This record gives sequence, structure tokens and C-alpha cells, in this order.
Amino acid sequence: MDSGRSRSAATHAPSGDYCETDPEVIDRLEGRLPVSRVEKVWHLLPSDPDAMNRLAAAARVAPVVAQLLLNRGVSDPGLARRFLDAPLSALHPPDSLPNVPAAADRLYRAVTEKRKICVYGDYDVDGVTGTSILLQLLTRLGADVEFHVPLRLAEGYGLNGDKLGELRAQGVAVVVSVDCGIASIEEAVEARRLGLELIITDHHEMKTRDGSPLLPDAEVLVHPRLPGSTYPFDGLSGAGVAFKLAWAVAQRASGADRVSDSLREFLLDAVGLAALGLVADVVPLQDENRIFVRHGLERIKTHPSVGLQALMEAAQLGKGKPITAEDVGFRLAPRLNAAGRLGCARLAVELLTTKNAAKARELAEYLERQNEQRQGLERKITAQAKELLDGVDLAKTAGIVLSSADWHQGVVGIVAGRLAEHFARPALVMAVKADEGIAIGSGRSVPGFPLHEALKACEAHLIGHGGHAAAAGFKLRPENIDAFREAFNAYATAHFPGGTPPAPRLTLDAEVPLSALTWGLIRDIDKLEPYGAQNPKPKFLASGLKAEAVRRIGSGEVQRHMDFRVRQGETTLRCVAWGMADRMDELVSAGGDCCLAFTPKVNEWRGERKIELHVIDLKPGQSVQLG
Repeated sequence: MDSGRSRSAATHAPSGDYCETDPEVIDRLEGRLPVSRVEKVWHLLPSDPDAMNRLAAAARVAPVVAQLLLNRGVSDPGLARRFLDAPLSALHPPDSLPNVPAAADRLYRAVTEKRKICVYGDYDVDGVTGTSILLQLLTRLGADVEFHVPLRLAEGYGLNGDKLGELRAQGVAVVVSVDCGIASIEEAVEARRLGLELIITDHHEMKTRDGSPLLPDAEVLVHPRLPGSTYPFDGLSGAGVAFKLAWAVAQRASGADRVSDSLREFLLDAVGLAALGLVADVVPLQDENRIFVRHGLERIKTHPSVGLQALMEAAQLGKGKPITAEDVGFRLAPRLNAAGRLGCARLAVELLTTKNAAKARELAEYLERQNEQRQGLERKITAQAKELLDGVDLAKTAGIVLSSADWHQGVVGIVAGRLAEHFARPALVMAVKADEGIAIGSGRSVPGFPLHEALKACEAHLIGHGGHAAAAGFKLRPENIDAFREAFNAYATAHFPGGTPPAPRLTLDAEVPLSALTWGLIRDIDKLEPYGAQNPKPKFLASGLKAEAVRRIGSGEVQRHMDFRVRQGETTLRCVAWGMADRMDELVSAGGDCCLAFTPKVNEWRGERKIELHVIDLKPGQSVQLG
């Protein structure tokens, strides 16, 4: 269950623990859902030409880059250059992260004393990459080390008291958590009772009591947002925190701040693993996170481990081409996540840490099959959920609450994200385990609706719940589902003005004429890579267009996508609208007149490169009303 996986709303997108970074785009790419049936309000960000030109001159960038930086809240020229250059040397020293010095000292002492260590990680991509970083470092240093990743369906999220007892009985003396533990109050008490030395590394939100943080009684807590912290960046993921601890332990092993050459090569590889976790966990790609991802993706391209090489081959990536954050979110992370959702995430750690190429290929092929199974389950449950909503008057329904005994617990969070995006309403989806007398649910929200507060208001019907504004998990008795649905919808109705959520907003960076979409502009825009949370791909507006040669495209009997050309003056460009074939009549009925919200793309095919538009949304007519 997701309970306890609280995160700051500022560091986690509505897609929750699902790794792909843009659910709507993925749905379109995989053909699962058409574009949202709820019409979006387009909002064009304001432009200040004087501020744009000042920043462009001071930071030595093109005006369009300056405008995009301003749109992302970067106005200082020095910070702008740091944002764009993202030098590896700008990573903050590991010992500046709260309690890393004490954790590194304890962990390295355990290595030298040959005390048995267990790296205890989470089952999502952030957890398995962070676990892999620490496991590989400790193994390289000759530690007596093992690892544990919980079974999602059997053990649930975070530290488990029974498992801690098993580890102690097996001779484990030190447990270091990765991407979990900061909310494990009772489990920390149990660890101390067992005589385990517990080091917690995490980045999730802490429990509170009377407005004050409630912290577990562990030997050391490593967390960027601990009370009193002066760490300059609080947006690290679990893998980022694990990397900082690994770096500090490597310094102890080297006897200096500058690590040995072999450990330096290991840490560069670890930057690549941290990048996977950061992108998958949808943390803001700013400050250190941007540095991790920029250099980590390059390291994966040039020096992939045998496991990553096998994973990329299974995902049909690589072959000399750059690896992007989009590749991680859409292709690599789903395969790593599939094991934890449907089976055992331990296999993902084994893939990332193996030195055996044959074993790596075998594991990658297994994860590929697991991912295909996950996709099939997700499509099936999403279709069933939509059928359940066919008779619901959404104009009078503020929230979506669905359940079934036939649904798989491992994918209900993904389905909830799909429904929340598609219907522009908070969505809760439950897998009912009748034989156990429990329903386990996961929810995803929409902007302006703090999901964790809604669950707290309905907690009289729940066994437990946890989460944050965008995503949450909960448990309840099956017999309480109807009452919970009524209470949740009553709360949501009272929360939204008018009783239902407002129309979703699509924020656009600038209006751009088609004639301005040159190769030089594309190169300038690409300087903002890597894209992700709080640094989305630039989205532009083009109005007064004429669509021509409109057609449906796609494989299979149902062609879900649309292809057409747009003309503006003397400029004509190809457009691709994923999952939007059902909107073809809108273009045709308007005589082809339209306005587009789009992202420019470079299409490479058989050695030919062309600029085209990937359509995000469309409005029939020569002009569009902005909100």
C-alpha cells in the first residue's frame, strides 16, 4: 500500500509512484486513452520583453531561451548559467547533507569490522537504483552485505517489523534504509529492541504530531529536510540521498575528500543510476537533480553496465543515440517498475548490479514480459473503470471512487492516474481482497485538491491512509466502501466552487509563428534539456492555421492517432496528434481552421531530418480564447 509514502507536493507530480513523467502523453503513445474528454483552458504565460532581453544579454543566451528560463522562475544570470551548464562540480559536498558524516562513519566502521549489513530499499525505481548504488559500493569495499526489497503485495511499503526480526536472526547487525523509513516510527522501535543498528536514508515527508515532526528513533537519520537543516537543496530523491551517502563512504575508504580513481569511476556510474531514480520519481529537475540527470544520462550512454545495456536493448534504446529523460520515463523505468508492481523488485536490483551479461539478458527479458503483463492489466482495468463510469453524470460528480475484487493491487495507482487525467477529477481506485476482508486503494488528484486532506476528512471510514496532495494510498473494510464513496464525494463537492472541479489548464510558454521554427531555434530550445518536473518541455501556441490532408494513423483495426499538415502564410509543417483521432471531425467541420498547442520535434527517418509539431491540444477556428 502507498500509505506513509508522503512527499512534498512541490517535489512530486500527480502521477505519484508511477514512473512515467507525463501520463497523458504515454496514454496517447500506447493507445490506451483518447485525449482528455474535458476541454482544457489555454493559458499563455505573460512576456516581459525588457526582462527577457536583459537576461539574454547577461546570461549570453538567445531571447527564446531567456523567456523559457523566466517562465521557469530563473531570472538571475548566474543561476541561469548554472541551470544551463549544470557542471558536475556543482554538486553539493556530501557531508553537507544532514547527518551524512555520522552515517558514513558508522557504515564504513561496519565494513571494516565485518559486521553484516543489509541495504533495505523501496520497490520502486528510485528505491532499487539507490539500493543498487549502496550495495555495489559496499560490495566493492569488501563488506559482508546483502539487500532486501519488500514484496509490494505481501509486505507493503517501508520497513517491516517482522522482516527486521528475520534479518536479525540471520546475523544482520546494521540496516541502512533507502528511500523509506522516515515514517517508520514503530519499526524503528522494533529495530532498537532487536539490537539492530538502524541508519535511515529517505526523502519523503515526515509524520507530524501537533504540527511538529515525529521522527523515528534510529541511530542516524539522513534526510535533506530534517528540522534545522541548512542543506541548500531539498528536492533530492531517495537515490540522490543514497548517492550522497555512498560518496561520503567512498571518501572514508579513500582517506581523503578526493576519492581513489577506481571509486571515482564507480561514483560516475552511480550518477547514472541516481539519474534513473530521479527521473522515475518525478522530483524537480532543478539544482542538483538537473546535474545528476544531465551527467547521468551521458554516463549511461557512454559507459552502460551490462544490466543497463540489456535493459536498453530490450527497450530498443541506445545504438549511439543520446538517452533522454523521456527515454527513462517512458521506456526504462516502466520495465524496472514492473517487477515491483507484479512480482519481486529484487530482480530489478539484480539486473542493475550483475556483471554477467547472460544473466543480464535473461533478467531484462523477464522484466520485458512483466512490463507487457502490467500494460495488459492496466489497459483491462482502465477499460473496466471507464465502463463503470459510463452511466455516471460527471457534471454532478466531483470525484471518482471505484472498486473491484478483480483488480490487481499493483496497478490501481496507475489506473487512478489515468482516470484523474482523463476526467479532470480526483480518482480513487481500490482492489478488494474479499478473502482478507480488506480493500487496498490508491488515489491521484488534480491541481487544487489536496488528496491527503480529503482522506483525513474521511478517515472514520478507513483503516489507515497516507500520502500528500497529489497522490495517496489507503485501506478500508469492503463493507465501508459505499459510505466512504459518499463521504469523499461530499467533501470534494464542498471543496470545489460550483460543486465540480474547474476545467484543467494548459499552460503555454509563448506564441510562435511557424516561420520561426528554425533549426537554430530548436538548438536553442534543446539547451533546456533534460526535461522533467518543474522543467517541462516547452509548449507553444500557433494560431491562424489551416490544416490539410488530415488522416487517421496507427496500427491495428482502430487507428487512434492523427496526422496532418498545417499552413501559416508560406510555411507548412507536418503535425502528429497522438491519441486524438476522435477529434478529426473538429478539424474537418471547421474547414481546417485551427489553433494548436504543440511542442516542436525533430523527426529523423532514413537519414532525413525534418521539424514537425507534436500536438498537445487543438482548438477549431482561426483564434483561441485564452484563460
